[in-house]
Amino acid sequence: MVENRKILRLAAPRGFCAGVDRAVKIVETALEKFGAPVYVRHEIVHNRTVVDRLAAMGAVFVEELDEVPQGATVVFSAHGVSRAVVTEADDRKLIAVDATCPLVTKVHIETRRHAANKRHVLLIGHAGHPEVEGTMGQVDDGEITLVETVEDARTVNPPNDCELAFATQTTLSVDDTAEIISILQFRFPEITGPRGEDICYATTNRQNAVKAIADSLDLMLVVGAENSSNSKRLVEVALRAGARQAQLVADKDAVDWQMVESAKKIGISAGASAPESVVRDLIAEIQARFDTEMDENALIEENISFKLPAILTAPVT
Repeated sequence: MVENRKILRLAAPRGFCAGVDRAVKIVETALEKFGAPVYVRHEIVHNRTVVDRLAAMGAVFVEELDEVPQGATVVFSAHGVSRAVVTEADDRKLIAVDATCPLVTKVHIETRRHAANKRHVLLIGHAGHPEVEGTMGQVDDGEITLVETVEDARTVNPPNDCELAFATQTTLSVDDTAEIISILQFRFPEITGPRGEDICYATTNRQNAVKAIADSLDLMLVVGAENSSNSKRLVEVALRAGARQAQLVADKDAVDWQMVESAKKIGISAGASAPESVVRDLIAEIQARFDTEMDENALIEENISFKLPAILTAPVT
C-alpha cells in the first residue's frame, strides 16, 4: 500500500432526504409559477449552499412575516411553523406555500390531537430549533412542555390533573431519545406515545450508516451546517460508535487538513440538508491532496418521495 494513502469510507445513505428535496423543489416551483421574488420564512433548509443558490434564483429569505409585502408569495420552511404564523399569513393576504416536511406535519397532527384529548404533551427536542418552535406553537401555552435532556426527563413536573403524551423532534439522536422516552415511561407508566417513531426515517438511516463504519475510522467528516440538528447528531453518533475523531464541516474549505493528514481511514457522511455536490467537492479535494482508495458502504437504499403542495400543481386561473 502507498505510504500515507487515505482510505475513504462513504456512509450511505447520506445527504438530501425526501423532505429536504421536496422543500427545495417547492421554492423552485413557486419561483416558476409566481415569479420572483418569492419570500421564504427562515432558511428553507439548514444549508448555506442551498440557500445561496435559491437566493440567486430570486428567493428572498426573511425571519418574520412582517418583512413580506402584503399579498406576496411566502414559503414556510421544511421545519414547520406555528398556528400563529399561518394565521398571520392569512390575515396579511399572503400566498402561503407550506414546505413543512410531511413527517413534521405528522408530529403537528399528533400534538394537536393529544391537546384535543386533554393530554399534556411532553415534547422531546432542542429549545430554539425552528421545528420545536413550530410544534410547540400547534397548541396553547400550558398544554406542552419541552424536555431537552435525560436530566429534564428525570425532573420534569407536568400537570397532575391530566393525562400525558410525548412527541419528539424528528432530527434527534435515536439513542438519546430512546433513553429519554424510557425514563418518561418509567416515571409516567400511562404516558401515551406515537404509534410509530417520530424521529424520521432519514435521521435514523443516516445515524445507522455512520454507526456501521465508525469504529474503523481515524476521522469522520460530516458535511452539514452548524445549525443543522441532524448533522450535529451524526458527529456525536460517530464519536460514540468508535470514531477516533469527528468534525462537522460546511464544505471542503472548512476542513481541518491537519486532522486529515494524520488520519488513515476517513469516513464521510452528510446531514439530510447537505447537497451531494458538496460531498463530491470534498472527496475531490481529498483526492487532489492525497493518494486515496474509496469504499462506499450502503446499508439501505431510500426511495421515498413526497408530493408537492396542491397550490403549486393546480393550474393558474
